[in-house]
Amino acid sequence: MRRPIYMDHHATTPLDPDVLAIMTPYLLGEKSRRAEEEAVEIARGQVARLIGATPEEIRFTGGATESDNIAIKGVARALRDRGRHIVTCNIEHKAVMDTCHRLEEEGFSVTYLPVDAYGMLDPKAVEDTLTPETILITLIHGHNEIGTINPIREIGQIAKKHGVLFHSDAVQTVGKIPVHVDDLGVDLLSVSAHKIYGPKGIGALYVRRKSPEIHLAPLTVGEPLSHASGIVGLGTACVRCATGMEEEEKRLTRLRNRLYQGLLDRVDDIFLNGHPTQRLPANLNVSFAFIEGGSLLLSLRDIAVSSGSACTSRTTVDPSYVLLALGRDETLAQSALRFGLGRANTEEEIDYAVEIVSRQAKKLRSLSTHYRLRPSHSSENPNRG
Repeated sequence: MRRPIYMDHHATTPLDPDVLAIMTPYLLGEKSRRAEEEAVEIARGQVARLIGATPEEIRFTGGATESDNIAIKGVARALRDRGRHIVTCNIEHKAVMDTCHRLEEEGFSVTYLPVDAYGMLDPKAVEDTLTPETILITLIHGHNEIGTINPIREIGQIAKKHGVLFHSDAVQTVGKIPVHVDDLGVDLLSVSAHKIYGPKGIGALYVRRKSPEIHLAPLTVGEPLSHASGIVGLGTACVRCATGMEEEEKRLTRLRNRLYQGLLDRVDDIFLNGHPTQRLPANLNVSFAFIEGGSLLLSLRDIAVSSGSACTSRTTVDPSYVLLALGRDETLAQSALRFGLGRANTEEEIDYAVEIVSRQAKKLRSLSTHYRLRPSHSSENPNRG
C-alpha cells in the first residue's frame, strides 16, 4: 500500500495516464494546426455527450472559476437593462460568491439564500425570492465541501416557469453522477477538467442555444484554443468518466460508507456534515468534537485529506463558512475533515485511514480537559444511522 494515501479528490484528481497519453502529441507540438483544430472539435463533442448537450453549446475556458465568472458576469451585464437581481445561496463556492460580491459593487442586488442543517436548498425558498427584476439563479449542484446534492431539477423547473436564466456549478458532479442539462433544466453549467482526472488549466461552460436571451458579454478574447492539449485532455477525461460511471458510483459509495461506519465504530462524538443520503458518492465530511481546530488534520501525515474547500489552507484555523451556515459551532467547524475518495482508493486504504484517524483523534482528545469533563450522556450525532 502506497503512502501517503490520497483522499482529497474534491480538491483535484490525479491526471489519468490514458488521458496524458492522448495529450502528449499535442503537448510536444507534433500535430499540425489543422489537426489541433480538428481535435478540439472532437473534444467539444465528447464534453457535450457527457452532459447531454450539443457541441455548439460547449465553450472552452481556462477552468471552473473562469466558467463561473463568464456565466454570472456575462448574464448580469448582458441583461442589466432588464433587471439587476441575482439569486444564489450562502454556501456557494468562493468562485461564485466572489463574483456575486463584485457584481454588488456594480449595482446589482444579490440574494444569498440560507440552507438547512444538511446544506440543502429549499426550491420554494428560491421561488419565493424571485422578483420581476430577477435575471439569474446560480446554485451549486454537488457541494465541494459537504457533498450535498441540491434539487437542481426542481429549481430548474421554477426558473423556466418564471423566465429566469439558471446557472449551476456542476464541477463536482459532472463525470461522477449522471448529469443531463435538459433533465436539470439549466441554461448554463460549469465543468472542470482536473476534477475528473483531466489536466489543470482547462474547463468548459455549457450555454443553452435554445434560449435567445443568452448573449454573453465576452470576458476573454475567444476560447483558449492555443491550449489544444488541455482541451483534448478534457474531452478524453469525459469519455473515460462516461465508461463505467454507474459501477464506479456504487463502488465509491460503498467505500465512503465503510469509512464512515468505521469511524463511528471507533470514535465517539463525531458529526456528519452534509446530507446523509443525498450527497456525492465519494464525499465524507465529519467533525470531531473536543479536538482543537486544525490539530487532527496536521497529525495525519500518511493520509492526504483537507479541512474543507481546496481554497482553504491546510494550516488554517478559521472555521468553514459553509459549516457555520449549517449551524455548526466554531469548534466543530474547525475540527472537520473532508475525505474525497477516488478511482485508486481501495478497501485496504479505507481501513488504514479509519485506524489512523481514530488513533490520532483519541490521542488528541486525551489532551483535552473539555473531553475529560464532558457530560456522561455526551452529544449524540443527529445524522447517525
